Amino acid sequence: MPQISHFKTPCPEHINSQILQMVVDNLTDISMVAIPPSNLLYNVYQYAIGYEVHLYLEALNGAKGIDVELLVATDLDDPDKVIGFLLYLPVKDDPEACGVAYMAVDASHRRQGVARKMLREMVGRYPHAELTCAVAKVPYFEAMGFQVVGTRATQVLMNTRDHGTDGLMALLDVASIYSSLEVRQIHTYLLQKHGKRAMLDAEKQRDRHLDQLTRKASEFVRDRLGEDAVPATGPRLRLV
Repeated sequence: MPQISHFKTPCPEHINSQILQMVVDNLTDISMVAIPPSNLLYNVYQYAIGYEVHLYLEALNGAKGIDVELLVATDLDDPDKVIGFLLYLPVKDDPEACGVAYMAVDASHRRQGVARKMLREMVGRYPHAELTCAVAKVPYFEAMGFQVVGTRATQVLMNTRDHGTDGLMALLDVASIYSSLEVRQIHTYLLQKHGKRAMLDAEKQRDRHLDQLTRKASEFVRDRLGEDAVPATGPRLRLV
């Protein structure tokens, strides 16, 4: 079993760099956009989601005004090797509640109980836990004690209880990343390499993909909870 370390303050740079590499390598799974590598916009989202996680790792220093906690799984035989991470946000006004922001396990260490151990550690600290996942991952999280309570955008909303918390969860406002100089430079490079028509097609493919994921999640939850199911209320969100 892996060694699990808990951080409420900034962790060493060699851990941060491995986490960010894991984000880049697992973009399709870790992002709600779930953009496939075949889409020409994949590199844009690799940078944007990677930078988003970087900002949350920075927020462990408390300077951004949000509560962030991090669990890191390392290899018992190689303690400097990160094999998984779970970044989650405690909920203000509800000391038992938190929400998963990002989680990933290195491809070579999957099906070894790494995610299960990290989630168990988090729920031990915050028993009223929430996460979102793709429809295909629902049985996996149900086996860990989560239940379907609703949808959030393209994903199924799951909770350790049958309702969300009434507390306040602070999130970083990351919308500006997508209009940053770096993202514009990546987009310009892709435009020059592939041409305007190909990039427009990539945007249309992404939008269709998002519509399909949203529809699939909604249909799944309606089938599971019933046509008249009341949408679940999650934590109130505050952008910082």
